Amino acid sequence: MTEAIALLGSTGSIGTQVLDVVRRMPDRFQIKVLGAGKNLERLAQQVAEFRPEAIAIQAESDRPALVSLLKARAPEFQGEILVGTEGLNALALWPGIDTLIVGLVGLIGLEPSLLALKAGRKLLTANKETFVTGGHLVQPYLSQVVPIDSEHVAIHQCLKQEPPQAISKLYLTASGGPFRTHTRAQLNHVTLQEALKHPNWVMGRKITIDSATMMNKGLEVIEAHWLFGVSYPQIQVIVHPESIIHSGVAFQDGSILMQLGAPDMHGPIQYAMTYPQRLPNQEAAVHLDLMSLSQLNLEPPDLDRFPCVRLAYEAGKLGSGATCVLNGADEMAVQLFLDGKIAFMDIARLLEETLIAYQKQGVASHPDLNEIQALDRWARESVCRLAGLTESTLSAI
Repeated sequence: MTEAIALLGSTGSIGTQVLDVVRRMPDRFQIKVLGAGKNLERLAQQVAEFRPEAIAIQAESDRPALVSLLKARAPEFQGEILVGTEGLNALALWPGIDTLIVGLVGLIGLEPSLLALKAGRKLLTANKETFVTGGHLVQPYLSQVVPIDSEHVAIHQCLKQEPPQAISKLYLTASGGPFRTHTRAQLNHVTLQEALKHPNWVMGRKITIDSATMMNKGLEVIEAHWLFGVSYPQIQVIVHPESIIHSGVAFQDGSILMQLGAPDMHGPIQYAMTYPQRLPNQEAAVHLDLMSLSQLNLEPPDLDRFPCVRLAYEAGKLGSGATCVLNGADEMAVQLFLDGKIAFMDIARLLEETLIAYQKQGVASHPDLNEIQALDRWARESVCRLAGLTESTLSAI
């Protein structure tokens, strides 16, 4: 029986690799609807190939250009073209959908994920922000969720449905990013071009910068807390520069299981899409040759040079309001760095200052969706003010 899929973030790194899996398994998966951002050319090509019933784009202003591209690339397309958050939400609830796959980056992934879960659909997600901001809202629906992130897929495989009380510790491995061996003095002079050169993975710009600051790992700590029902002290980050050990679990009986694989997302994505089956994977890049490995290194993270990991633990212990603020502040600070308005080390500084300001005004433990969105807006505004930006910049957020 064919599984009908709604794919949000179809033109990004995760989305394009999801479509690679669909190409290899056309009898198993059908793309019903596609949601994308600004890459209109790639979206038009995907529409021509997969013939979805509807698509969504980020901005209404892009509609004329997309319509022109579709006339040239996919003249047979007669489906709806939806826009913005409302468009993504409509795709998540599109009739006939079995599974929602979310490859979006940012808070924008939360609302459509919740809508799909409440409608009884399966959710496959690489959107960390869904758990970082709304883990408490997703928690009642965890039986419908399969993660896509390589680290959480690794833990999912190691757990094999073991109960949380069987777990002693979760190990989340991190490559350490491009600046693993940099001194703090060197980090003060990092350029955008250097920060966008990840040593092992090809990802979107925001996640690549998060990997460079190690905020990506901090967000994954919060995600793991909600996904696997363990306390923050039970989650340990380990720097592993080879990116071969994807993560693991230590059990109460002393056993440790670790999942190994090549640093390629096709493997984790296919695992999530075909779970609970484990099917052959024809993607050459996912097949790891153990005999080619000379050594696997493990080391603790340096929380002085990479304070974002520490901030994630602190926010997690404060509650979901604090993790919402941390996430919104990070999205804003990373964008400011990408835009050349702040320096690399300003990212962590602005996150910490925003978190301190939030604590002074009181902490929300279980915010609803409207409160989450308000906290996100407050965090973004706070980062801009702390960065010394003008009111006109603030109004453009």
